[in-house]
Amino acid sequence: MIIKRYKNLLQQEFSHYSLDKLKKDLLAGLTVAAVALPLALAFGVSSGADAAAGMVTAIIAGVVIGSFSGGFYQISGPTGAMAAVLMGIIATQGLEGVLVATFIAGIFLLLAGIFKLGSLTSFIPSPVITGFTSGIAIIIALGQIDNFLGTTSTGDSAIKKLLSYSSLGFSPDIPTVLLGLIVLLILIFYPKKWNQVLPGSLVVIILSTFVTVVFKLPVAKIGTIPTSLLTGTHLKLSQLNLPMIQSLIVPAISIAMLGMIESLLCGASAGRMTGKDLDSNQELVAQGIGNIILPFFGGIPATAAIARTSVAIKSGAQTRLTGIFHALFLFLSMLIFAPIMSQIPMAALASVLMITSWRMHEWATIKNMITQKKRTALILFFVTMLCTIIFDLSIAIVVGIICGCIFFIAKSARISITTEEIDWDRMALPNSSAGSEWAVMYITGPLFFMSASQLKKELDQVIDKEGLIFSLRGVPSIDLTALDIFADYFSVAALNNQQLIFTSMQPEVEKQFQQLWEKQKHQSPKQHPTVAHALQAMHQL
Repeated sequence: MIIKRYKNLLQQEFSHYSLDKLKKDLLAGLTVAAVALPLALAFGVSSGADAAAGMVTAIIAGVVIGSFSGGFYQISGPTGAMAAVLMGIIATQGLEGVLVATFIAGIFLLLAGIFKLGSLTSFIPSPVITGFTSGIAIIIALGQIDNFLGTTSTGDSAIKKLLSYSSLGFSPDIPTVLLGLIVLLILIFYPKKWNQVLPGSLVVIILSTFVTVVFKLPVAKIGTIPTSLLTGTHLKLSQLNLPMIQSLIVPAISIAMLGMIESLLCGASAGRMTGKDLDSNQELVAQGIGNIILPFFGGIPATAAIARTSVAIKSGAQTRLTGIFHALFLFLSMLIFAPIMSQIPMAALASVLMITSWRMHEWATIKNMITQKKRTALILFFVTMLCTIIFDLSIAIVVGIICGCIFFIAKSARISITTEEIDWDRMALPNSSAGSEWAVMYITGPLFFMSASQLKKELDQVIDKEGLIFSLRGVPSIDLTALDIFADYFSVAALNNQQLIFTSMQPEVEKQFQQLWEKQKHQSPKQHPTVAHALQAMHQL
């Protein structure tokens, strides 16, 4: 089934392929490569690995994941969000731990695609996604303080690194700070129109490297860039032992969850831009295959990236060949410019990452939540963001979803109960003494355990009426707790000779009441389609 679906995707994509489309794919691939090059280097370094790992990841992911992707427009590679997750794993388990965790995460993603779990991300509330995105952005920025300022810190998390300055000291390196600030200012004021032709991140990397080499600035550089796709540190089958796998299950789940969320959200956004929907399950299969293969080359986890994907679409990408061409261009640049890339200053990469982390925040969404005073959404946003920074992605998402469920249940528990005296004029009927001691109770909302106390309170206030008409049009469901309250009320009403009429019941609710009435010995209440029908029947008595 998966193979058949994949074949159909390829047939639709290449059915009218031509030389003109090939040229567009080549140019789009070259444009995406220009954007991806500095980001691949930066994300490789920020993850705690090295620039070479970032390059290898972008190249392998571009070819493998791009070939099997669920959408021709998806461009995969290392991302800032994933780099933030990897920092903690490398600090505790080393690069070997990241490689094993990536392999396990790849298996999880592949299985998710095979078992058609591509719709799972729809169960995560939007404020939760915005929250962990902002949390990850803050982690990325905090993780670049050392590279930006030339300082030294220790710890397996951004918070611990900040706290370590109190014992290690905080002494910024002036040349590093100046270089970082200049690069940062250029990126901030770089014209957007120019960015469409020549990415600002690539420009500042070239300029800062030139200045560093020419003036021999005493700043940290990224170091040796290999000219092979097989890095010095790569996964070997002998490393896949049970103890190592058991210790990395939780980090692997975090990587798989983030890979799933990033890739599918990227696909959803790109699908809207192109008018062609992403095959989410095929995308997960592609991400799974790619992340299973990557560790054997020394690569870090890859996901689809919205920045590179949007560039591909805007550059005229026609097919998945764009992603493959972008990977080939990156490989050529690594072969040709490796000696030059090894001189790139870390401060410049740190500045690129800080700007990237700033842009990662979904500012329009955050502004909307604040201006519209969406308190529930803001609570979910801040809780998820703080959990991401203090703990990790898995805990943040779980806490966010649990909080979202609690808020949903609390909101669902709000019911509206209005009790009114019978108004014959309103019903366009002549005044009648019938029903003078009657009332109509309008109930709206689900009746379940959390709304039970309010229901009981309202029923207690009408027990002395001669009769009561219930309008349940707005009640979609009722649980056993609410039914028990009605059962008790029916018993008391029978003792008081109170007459009851039920109207406007939805089928499922009516079924529940019929079962209740069958169990009780006293006579079942009368039923009418609407309150109007009930009042007309009373008026005729």
